[in-house]
Amino acid sequence: MKKVALSLATVLAAATFAQEASAVPAFARQTGMACNACHTQHFPILSGFGRAFKADGFTMMGSQEKIEGEHLSIPAVLNTGILLKAQYRKTNGAKKVYDKVNAANASVGVAQDLGTTTVTNNEGAWMVPDEFGLFFAGRLADTGTLKVGTMIEHNMDDLVGFRIPVVTDVGAVKLSVIPFLTDALSPFYGYTESSTGLNRAIRWNEHHADISAHRFVGMATGAASGLAFVAKTDMGYINYSRWTDNFPMAQQSLSSNLIHVGLTPNVAGFDMVLTAEFVSGKRKDADGATTFSFVDGYATKSSGFSAQATGDVAGFESSFYATYAVAPKSSASETNGYNTSLTDDKSAMTVGADVSVIPHMLHLAAAYRNGKASGKTDNSVTLAATYDLAQNMALQVTHSARSGTKYNTAQADGTQQTSILLETAW
Repeated sequence: MKKVALSLATVLAAATFAQEASAVPAFARQTGMACNACHTQHFPILSGFGRAFKADGFTMMGSQEKIEGEHLSIPAVLNTGILLKAQYRKTNGAKKVYDKVNAANASVGVAQDLGTTTVTNNEGAWMVPDEFGLFFAGRLADTGTLKVGTMIEHNMDDLVGFRIPVVTDVGAVKLSVIPFLTDALSPFYGYTESSTGLNRAIRWNEHHADISAHRFVGMATGAASGLAFVAKTDMGYINYSRWTDNFPMAQQSLSSNLIHVGLTPNVAGFDMVLTAEFVSGKRKDADGATTFSFVDGYATKSSGFSAQATGDVAGFESSFYATYAVAPKSSASETNGYNTSLTDDKSAMTVGADVSVIPHMLHLAAAYRNGKASGKTDNSVTLAATYDLAQNMALQVTHSARSGTKYNTAQADGTQQTSILLETAW
């Protein structure tokens, strides 16, 4: 614990001279620290200090004024922030044919009513905003023995994410109970320190399924609500989560399990996060009904491993990533919600690298995926560049080219995807 305390003090001292706001500005306002205190290379990749701040329940404060009393210690202001993402996406599949007449009189092509504006990615789709989120986050309590924080995320009209970590120190171990819910970020939203894409919001590149095997097989996406029980030390953490794939959670049984183990060593100057994860249990009825009934024979089954290492290579800050995940095939008596195939496992392996060719400004990345689903191979090569206009504003251009036996049959989105993303927060 002394090592963690020393690390916190060191970063606090360095952050005294920081001038720009954090990419999660609610935390920046609370701590008075810049983005690169909690993020390495570029947002949202977590640094060692960022992981320590998360493990401490988002409760650490800087010089911001506090309201304090008996069993009370909260910021004097409600810390908020706004996240905006605008994106252009282009795929090379077959384009729609738009009729110039009303659908009732259409005789060729795909009938469309006059005034229809919806296009597919094959035509080139603008999403402005792609995301527009409002964050309320930071300390709820610090009694000395118990720390409680929160992160609440809203899009323009709905709640999309919610966490309340409750943390206590037992010797050199931090013990946490974290109620959580998310509309799309998987049970790893409860707790993970990995930036490989287990939690899609903490991913090193926007093309999630091309750089994350867990995303490819489905275990790192989707709604999830539940409780995460976490034990954290300087060398790693264990997260056992009991959860359901419903959002929001209202009078639900928590019928699925997540066991997520992470090691966080520093090896030869490289800050590392090595993880293993196992998902099991039951899902809601496969018929797509809005009722939240659970049935025997509809399961959550998947497992995986991930590794990341960040350090200096020939004077350039660099990160290296590897992931593997598998969702076992279904059987006649039990359908796996991650893989309905009765004949083949769904699996993927990815490797990638991200190099800061201009520190804190220009980052070049590449990744390769070897995937298999429904007995067909599904591979991809991804190239990306991220340019930090400011610590809280980034422009990312990513191109993925896909190949394999899956594409022997024409796919709706074709074989290539290009994305241009502008992401900022204030």
